[in-house]
Amino acid sequence: MIFFRRIFRLVAIGWMFVYSIAELLITRPKSRPERAAWLTRFCGRVLRATSIHIHATGPIPTEGAVISNHLTIVDILSHSALRPCVFVSKAELREVPLIGWISMMAGTVYVVRGGGGSAQKAAQGMAKGFRDGLPVTFFPEGGTFMGDEPVMPFRSGLLAESLAAQAKVTPSFIRYELTPGDIAAGRTPREDVYLGERSLPNMVWSLVGLERLDVHIVFAGHAIDFPPEAYEDRKIAAVIAHAIVLELSGTTADRTGPTASVV
Repeated sequence: MIFFRRIFRLVAIGWMFVYSIAELLITRPKSRPERAAWLTRFCGRVLRATSIHIHATGPIPTEGAVISNHLTIVDILSHSALRPCVFVSKAELREVPLIGWISMMAGTVYVVRGGGGSAQKAAQGMAKGFRDGLPVTFFPEGGTFMGDEPVMPFRSGLLAESLAAQAKVTPSFIRYELTPGDIAAGRTPREDVYLGERSLPNMVWSLVGLERLDVHIVFAGHAIDFPPEAYEDRKIAAVIAHAIVLELSGTTADRTGPTASVV
C-alpha cells in the first residue's frame, strides 16, 4: 500500500514539474512579482500532489520581511504556497539539479557566506523585493534544524539588511504534524520530513510515503517593534527576533538586555 502511494505521488510530482516548467517557458514571466506568482502556483500543485496541507494562524504578511525557523525544504514550499513572496537562500541552492534552476527563475536572492560583496548583493536583491511590494522571506537560523531546541540562534546579517531598508519584520513559526496512523507506524517529522544528512531523493521517498502531512504556520499579528538600540547593533536585533519566534512556538525565552513586543 505504501509503495503504491509513493509511486503514485512521485508520478504526480513529476507531472507537476513538467506542467509548471512548460508554463514558465511559455509565459516567460519577466518581473519579480510574476515569477513569484508562478512559484506560488507551482508550490501549491506540489503540496496537493503529496497530500501536504497548510494551516496558517494569524494574518499572512503581504509586505516587508518575514522570518521563520527552518526545519526542512518543505518550509519553502509552504511559505510560497500561501502567497507570492521572494526568498533569500544560500547560494548552494543554485547547485541542486532542477530545484536550483526553478529557484533562480522564481527570483530567489542568493547569499554567499564569506563571499566578497555578498552582503551588498543580498541587500540589493532584498530591496528590489521590498520595492516590488512582495514579502521577502528568510530563515535567520542559517540552515535547517530539527532537534530538541524549537528555534536555533539567529544570524544577524539579513535582519540588519531589513532594518536598514526600513522594512517591517514579521515573525512566524512553522511545525509539522503527522497523522495518528503514521505515528503508530513509527514515523516522525525528524526521520520522514527533515532533510538532515540524507540525500534529497531519500528525503522525498520518505515524505511521499506519509498518509498526510499537516503544516502549521503561526504568524504574529504585527511586525516586531524593535527598540532604537537594535538598529545600532544587529546582534541585539537577532536576539529580540529569536525570542519572539520562540514565543510563537509556545516556548518562553529568558531575555537579557533590550526587550521588544509585537505591536
